[in-house]
Parts: sequence; structure tokens; C-alpha cells
Amino acid sequence: MATDYYAVLGVRRDASQDEIKKAFRRLARELHPDVNPDPKTQERFKEINAAYEVLSDPQKKQVYDLGGDPLSASGAGAGGAGGFGAGFGNFSDIMDAFFGQASQRGPRSRTRRGQDAMIRLEIELDEAAFGTTKEIQVDTAVTCTTCSGEGAAPGTSAQTCDMCRGRGEVSQVTRSFLGQVMTSRPCPQCQGFGTVVPTPCPECAGDGRVRSRRTLTVKIPAGVDNGTRIQLAGEGEVGPGGGPAGDLYVEIRELPHSVFQRRGDDLHCTVTIPMTAAALGTKVPLETLDGLEEVDIRPGTQSGQSIPLHQRGITHLRGGGRGDLVVHVEVQTPSKLDPEQEELLRRLAALRGEERPAGHFQPGQQGLFSRLKDAFNGR
Repeated sequence: MATDYYAVLGVRRDASQDEIKKAFRRLARELHPDVNPDPKTQERFKEINAAYEVLSDPQKKQVYDLGGDPLSASGAGAGGAGGFGAGFGNFSDIMDAFFGQASQRGPRSRTRRGQDAMIRLEIELDEAAFGTTKEIQVDTAVTCTTCSGEGAAPGTSAQTCDMCRGRGEVSQVTRSFLGQVMTSRPCPQCQGFGTVVPTPCPECAGDGRVRSRRTLTVKIPAGVDNGTRIQLAGEGEVGPGGGPAGDLYVEIRELPHSVFQRRGDDLHCTVTIPMTAAALGTKVPLETLDGLEEVDIRPGTQSGQSIPLHQRGITHLRGGGRGDLVVHVEVQTPSKLDPEQEELLRRLAALRGEERPAGHFQPGQQGLFSRLKDAFNGR
């Protein structure tokens, strides 16, 4: 042999293709003419390209290991004439050497993972609080039962592409200022798969999957909220060629409740009572998520006061326990009185010495913009 290509790249004779590529990329970054314009370095650069062209091609490597030189047969030799010569190899490998990315070689698989899917599910407040089980219908791609995901009609199979001979890509040698450059692109006949399907499956048109409606049972855990997503692994779209299915995500949408408003894991509601009940106290029935309960309104309760009912809210999604149910009291003052009612209230006011109350004044609550203005003015 005129040239020891293994020694040129600095690898063992039993080196793997990955080791050969790494060695080439390392040397290409060091010896490229744009980095090192020295003439001796350029000759060395031609040598490593010629070595890589031989050792990265299984057929050329086999010829070389048997004692031949696949480059000398074309008259190019290890160094080649005219720029970087035939030993330049695949142009994408030079780009990989500088950008650190390995180009995909060989045919790509027809079998790929399917996409994830998402649907929205509406539930009631009590279902979110305690959890539930729902049945949902989803329309997704499933494996074609006619061809079992192969894409070929029954009794037929995929055949090796006669244009690229199963490589999935075709190569073309062109001349440039660098010399002869070999470029590769996906085979236009097989679209890079390396095989063609002469007779596609009539059910799935060669895709290996069909649309189907399925019914799934989803367990909704207690404590979910608006926007919570539940992952169902492997229940999404089946991939092309019968590939593994993606995941299905169920996004929760909680419907508004007629009485309660949710804030985190707490529930809030407002009860309106007359001023006499607020003054004397009373008990108000309230239908909670746990059933009918009585809210104790103590004598002298003021408007705006809140009464907490502990552990009557939403179950915590993570961890034990529940939130609270907070009842806000609103005292209603009568706007119309008949003569008898008015007389009774006047007598009550006289008994309490409230005919002409002085009132208690205090600073009013400021809005956001007023507080910002005072802050800027140094108040």
C-alpha cells in the first residue's frame, strides 16, 4: 500500500466508524487552509480527506483492507490533483468538523414516534374537589390492522430502492474552488427511506395508520384546577409506519359554580341577612359540597365579616387535607318601612340614644393610583 490511511488519521485498524469520524473532525479543524495556510499543512489536509473518504465508505474500506487503493483506480491517489482532489470526501463532513454536528447517514426509518395530543375536559366543582372518573372519546391515529403498520398491501412488501440501492441518499461530484467536492442529498425516488412501496395498503394509503375514535377512561385526581393537565402515556397519535404512540394530555376546565367561587383550594360565598338577624344572631342553612350545614351568625355580626368553615373546601392536590369554605356576611338595610316599622325603629333608636348619632370617621381606603401618587410625593 502506498499510503497507510489509518496512520494518517491516527486510529487503529479496528477503529469504529464513530472513532474514524471523530479523528477526521479533529484533524480537519486543525489543518483546514482557512485556519492554517501553510503549504505543508494543505498537503496534510489533502491526505486526511483522502484517508477519510476511504475509511468512511464501507466498500472502499473493504478494498483497502484487502490490499488495494480505491483512490488510485480513478487516478486521483491519496493527495489527488487539482485543489483538494477526490480525497476531499463528503462536503457535509467538512461542515460537521467546524460546526460540531454529525450529519445523518444512511436511510431513515419509516417507523417514527407519533405526536402528542391534547383534549379539554369540563368538570364540575365537586368533581374537582373530590376527584372522579370520566369516559372520554378521542379521535387519533391508530395502527392500520390491514397492513399491521407496514404500509404495503397484504401479500406485498417494501423493496430496495433501485436508485440509491438502499442507502437513502444519492451523491454527486462537482468541481469548485476547493477541487472535486462530493455532496449528498436524500434520494428523490424513495424520499430517503432506502425502500419503496410498490403497492401501498389500500386502507391507509401506505402510511401504516388510520384515524379511529376510541373511548378512554380517565381518572381525575382530587384537587385539580383550571389548566391542570393529566398525562396518559402512549394514548396519543400512533407514529408513521406503526411507530410508538405519543402521549395524550387531558386539560381540565372547571365549570363555574352557582354559589361558590374558588380561590386556590379555598371556597368563598356571600350570604345576605337582614339587619335584625345580624343584631340578634341566627342560623342560616347552606348547601356545602359535603351536604347541608348551618352557618352560625352570632349576635352583632357586622357587614363584611367572614365566617370560616374549616376543611370544607377543595382537597389539596398534593398532600393531605382540604381548604376552607369562607362565608362573607352582607347585612341588608331596609330601604322601605311602613309606619309601624318606622315607629318601632325610632323607639329603638331612642332607647339606644341613637336619634342623632355623631358617627365615627376614619381615613377612607385609598385606591392603587392614590397610593402611588402619595408615594411619589413623599407622603
